[in-house]
Amino acid sequence: MPRANQDELVQCVYKLEGLHCPSCAAKIEGTAAKVEGVAQASIDFAAGRLTVNSLKSRQTEIKTEIERLSQEIEPGVKLREEHSHAHNHEDEHGHAHHRDSSESLLALGAALALFAGGLLLPLPQVGKTVLLLASYLLAGFPILRSALLNLRRGRVFDENFLMTVATLGALVIRETPEAAAVMLFYRTGEYLQNLAVDRSRRSISALIAIRPDQARVVRNGTALEVPAGEVIPGDELLVQPGERIPVDGTILTGLSSLDTAALTGESVPRDAGEGDHVLAGFINLSGMIRMRAERPASDSAISRILDLVENAAARKSPTEEFITKFARYYTPAVVGVAALLALLPPLFIPGAAFADWVYRALVFLVISCPCALVVSIPLGFFGGIGAASKAGVLVKGSNYLQALHEVDTVVFDKTGTLTSGEFTVDHVESVPGVKGEYVLQMAAWAESMSRHPIALSIVEAWGGEFDPTAVGDFQEITGLGISATIQGHQIACGSQRLMQHLGITGEFFSHHGQAVHVAVDGKYVGAVLLSDTPKRDAEAALTRLKELGAKQAIMLTGDSAAAAAQAGEMLGIADVRSELLPGDKLTELEKILAGTRKGRVAYVGDGINDAPVLARADVGIAMGGLGQDAAIEAADVVIMTDEPSKVADAVAIARRTNKIVRQNIVLAVGVKLLVLSLGALGLTTLWWAVFADVGVTVLAVLNSIRATRLPAKQYPTNRTLTAKAIANY
Repeated sequence: MPRANQDELVQCVYKLEGLHCPSCAAKIEGTAAKVEGVAQASIDFAAGRLTVNSLKSRQTEIKTEIERLSQEIEPGVKLREEHSHAHNHEDEHGHAHHRDSSESLLALGAALALFAGGLLLPLPQVGKTVLLLASYLLAGFPILRSALLNLRRGRVFDENFLMTVATLGALVIRETPEAAAVMLFYRTGEYLQNLAVDRSRRSISALIAIRPDQARVVRNGTALEVPAGEVIPGDELLVQPGERIPVDGTILTGLSSLDTAALTGESVPRDAGEGDHVLAGFINLSGMIRMRAERPASDSAISRILDLVENAAARKSPTEEFITKFARYYTPAVVGVAALLALLPPLFIPGAAFADWVYRALVFLVISCPCALVVSIPLGFFGGIGAASKAGVLVKGSNYLQALHEVDTVVFDKTGTLTSGEFTVDHVESVPGVKGEYVLQMAAWAESMSRHPIALSIVEAWGGEFDPTAVGDFQEITGLGISATIQGHQIACGSQRLMQHLGITGEFFSHHGQAVHVAVDGKYVGAVLLSDTPKRDAEAALTRLKELGAKQAIMLTGDSAAAAAQAGEMLGIADVRSELLPGDKLTELEKILAGTRKGRVAYVGDGINDAPVLARADVGIAMGGLGQDAAIEAADVVIMTDEPSKVADAVAIARRTNKIVRQNIVLAVGVKLLVLSLGALGLTTLWWAVFADVGVTVLAVLNSIRATRLPAKQYPTNRTLTAKAIANY
């Protein structure tokens, strides 16, 4: 095994404990990226996670330096490296956070008591002032300390520094009670904001905390409990009732019901027994099962899915990008207006009181940080992504969640997407002088080398014995059919286009379903006629998509015009485009995209031959993703099962999430504009400014939490996981 290069780049993911300030998060990201040996650093505020690509040889020094710089930016922030046994550390962090919260609450309680004493006790004015100043210092000490540190570093647009300037300004103009009250109110709001952010993060984490930690491995006849990461392919495992299956594998012995909701969103358990494939994250509900590991934990379906979900924050939505840019200019602009408001009116307006205009400027300073937006927007989108994953829908980024919200045209592949893909032979037609049994036999022998669903159905319908060595020169012609040599005869099976391509003529049999035409030695001998049925929830899914605002549903298929028309009629799809080769589907999608002026176009396929179309669509949605690695790579959204209703669920989640995000934007911007306007007119106080800052932030974060609890709409569904989705496991 080659020796690892000590100077190679490696990726480390750290949890940032105690990080609640979004502007501080952005500063930590920028500072970390400048540390020697760091190639890239990105922060996910919603999850409290910092990802660093750095030199392997300097990992320890880099972590120490980033933690030191982070604590300079926001005191109390700690870095903890994420790994598979993080649950114990989460408990420790929970206790530490509880202690910090208790200390903050105690300090705020004491400050409140001093403030009440300064207002209510019958003391001389000096005594009242002393109590109010003590309340101000006790409540505001963390703010004042941070402001002093930021001043030394030249960071004058930090929220703590601006709050310090605003309250000190109130003290200068002898508004001591209001200065103390504003600091107390601000710290209380900040405390509630931190609680709300932590609650949101816990809600999101709970949605995806489904990676198993432990496994019970049978070695030398003894069951040993080991970390799931130590399981290797070929190990035999025992899984007791109530436990999660630790790795992907195959059941050797035992019968049980499995809860697959963590991966698929399905509420109905499925039965599993000897020979069935099972995936890590499924919960064993009833009997003891013995299984063989097929993949290591790091390569399990759930690990790949969770990695994609956890990295989804790197793909920011246009709204998030706009808010980030907006925040860069908003604070300096408001501070600039505050300075002008304090200086110009007293100079140019006769009789204008300097203290009055300074007070109005202080209102602007208090409201100069856009925390409600930069905190709640990422939390809202990430909450929506978490809710989607719980429903069995993997969304690769908030940009795709926003694009889903804008979809008004949905293009579907037919076979395996809207229909079951499980074909049945209705009957066999043959030309005069040829028996139907002979046509079916020749088709079955030729199709025996193919794994296409139609081929499998024909072979199953034949049911006879044949010699595989008798099949030679097998060739699968994509989108048309197959050709092979059997006992010296040249056989062609496929669509009418294949017959025409080979120059074979005749009166071709037609069928409302799928017709597989058969030719022997260049002569047409008949056709095997098959049918495919729509999935149970397909029609309901299309109806709901229309209710959600999708104006158009289009079906693209390689099937014959008759089969496609029948499927379209059964499902209520008017625009059906048939007899398409895989390359033709891409051409048709280009036409659809060119003809769409507003809204987005989504393409839904099963991920087998649809990668180019999935990649070209505004939103590519792959179904049956648990067994389709190619689909997970090519698509923007992956449906874990083969249910079309999940497509409607994905759109509904996207619409609901974007509605929550818009609510937060309107709330934050509306309240800030109102208070800024009233502040400029002298009609509001610092109290209202603090509410417009931290109070609105708390409300927006609490509203964002709703994105993690989206109601699911029930459909008639298939009770078992698609065979196609688990075939590769």
